[in-house]
Amino acid sequence: MRHNKKFNHLGRTASHRAAMLSNMAISLIMHKRITTTLAKAKALKKYVEPLITKSKEDTTNSRRVVFSYLQDKHAITELFTVISQKVADRPGGYTRIIKTGFRAGDAAPMCFIELVDFDDNMAKTAKKTKRTRRSSKKSAAPAAAEAPAAEASAAEAAETAAPAEEAQAE
Repeated sequence: MRHNKKFNHLGRTASHRAAMLSNMAISLIMHKRITTTLAKAKALKKYVEPLITKSKEDTTNSRRVVFSYLQDKHAITELFTVISQKVADRPGGYTRIIKTGFRAGDAAPMCFIELVDFDDNMAKTAKKTKRTRRSSKKSAAPAAAEAPAAEASAAEAAETAAPAEEAQAE
């Protein structure tokens, strides 16, 4: 029976899954954002968030526990220095999954997973979008008449500049 065994096996053996999630966690820590399938991103989120929580307390034991999962000195250093300082006041939810569409080959749902505090574009205030209103037919007619007039004046300016350039060439 498989009662209360809810995690996604991702079609891999336990050792392959552990190695894949470890490598993906290292990539996420080092690059702050990675692109992957939605199922792998969800599995990675459950894998990496407890490690980030553990990194908030910089002790020898917590470093050893995290190292047992990641096995990469550079990622551990990055996690305990840079990332732990950024997420020190955050109670959880260190990652964000944003869907990007479907993969061309097999139509697998793709997404990117990123560390929340490191996304420069999302951290800035949202840009205000300019709303355009449809103009009434009355105001559209004069605007249409002005456009050919502007093109005509640009054409006249080009014609007067052309003889001046020819005179300089001679």
